Amino acid sequence: MFNSLSEKLESAFKNLKGEARINDLNIANTVKDIRKALIDADVNYKIAKDFTDRVKEKATGEKVINAISPGQLMVKIVQDELTELMGGSEAQFNITGNPAVILIAGLQGSGKTTFTGKLANYLKTQKGKSPMVVACDIYRPAAIDQLTVLAEQIGVTVYSERENKDAVSIAQNAIKEAKATNKNVVIIDTAGRLAIDEVMMTEVANVKAAVNPQEILFVVDSMTGQDAVNTAKSFNDRLDFTGVVLTKLDGDTRGGAALSIKYTVNKPIKFVSSGEKMDTLDVFYPERMAQRILGMGDITSLVEKAQAQYNEVEAKKLEKKIRKNQFDFQDFLDQLQQIKKMGNLKDLMGMIPGVGKAIKDVDINDDAFIGIEAIIKSMTPAERSNPDLINPSRKARIAKGCGKDIGEVNAFMKQFEQMKQMMKMMNNMPMGGRIPGMKR
Repeated sequence: MFNSLSEKLESAFKNLKGEARINDLNIANTVKDIRKALIDADVNYKIAKDFTDRVKEKATGEKVINAISPGQLMVKIVQDELTELMGGSEAQFNITGNPAVILIAGLQGSGKTTFTGKLANYLKTQKGKSPMVVACDIYRPAAIDQLTVLAEQIGVTVYSERENKDAVSIAQNAIKEAKATNKNVVIIDTAGRLAIDEVMMTEVANVKAAVNPQEILFVVDSMTGQDAVNTAKSFNDRLDFTGVVLTKLDGDTRGGAALSIKYTVNKPIKFVSSGEKMDTLDVFYPERMAQRILGMGDITSLVEKAQAQYNEVEAKKLEKKIRKNQFDFQDFLDQLQQIKKMGNLKDLMGMIPGVGKAIKDVDINDDAFIGIEAIIKSMTPAERSNPDLINPSRKARIAKGCGKDIGEVNAFMKQFEQMKQMMKMMNNMPMGGRIPGMKR
């Protein structure tokens, strides 16, 4: 995510490396490189210039001139300005109403239908809502099929009228059905086109007028950069939408859309999405995104993802087993499953400060754990709970069962034993040297 922009900004800050003080010359050189990095990221020139003018103005303040660490100070100034450029703070999402109506708009191929499913899943699992998704794309039967499949995956109701070619009446009928069946959120997936046209704009505007939605979300493919910003402006002129959704952030995203949309249409980014899995949707936090762009990581989001998978009862059981040095292969397998539920592995690691840069050229596949899982799943329940049972003949059977050679099984078991020993050592540390938050 934004790897190229992050690298170029880091390179810009090197102008200040080794400088005892910040001055007009090194400020000018740094600001010039920052502006070039933004333009290369497909940020509009005017936006890039306004941004760097503000950075320069803050950097030349009297207090900054006397700063001891100009490099760190410049990073802080840029971080603050990036945060402000992307909206400043988290935008509120309005789901009041009986039912609350959310209208989804965007071009075909932007990830609109997938986002509709993700939003329904988010509202169901994170907000305790009972959503209904509505198929209002009357031109593409495949869009109705896709939404139906997604709704089945996440266990929510889908409303469609395949023979009806009036999107307005479909939306109105869906709201009546939602009221009759006690659904408290209605998410309407409207039709898109490959490019903006009058028919599409009129239709979605008519749906808006008929259902009076609490939220109108414009879905943007973040890989399209400045084109997405221009499209957003056209939609906003007609719809006056309430927020933006950035999709496909796991792709080759230069950053132009994320950095330019709020400035251009004065509407906040409310959600960001990556991948096809239904749980890969996140609320957009400008400050956290600025930190990630600048290579600072995002520990807050990482902790929140971990907490979403946290089960206090199970955690206490696991802590007790670790304390008694009884951590086994089944426990390890269970923890792998929890990690996988948190999302894309490379994105997760990129949230750790300093790690993102280290792994930028490393291909971390979400299937990285498959080999380990296969080894553990080839064990009997007794072997998983009691690793000491596994003798050479059992290892041979396990290797055959998972399609690995005996050397790979031995290497994994050695690593597992080393991990157990490390856990034991940490458990025996005095309180002052223990992991923060770990109880006796």
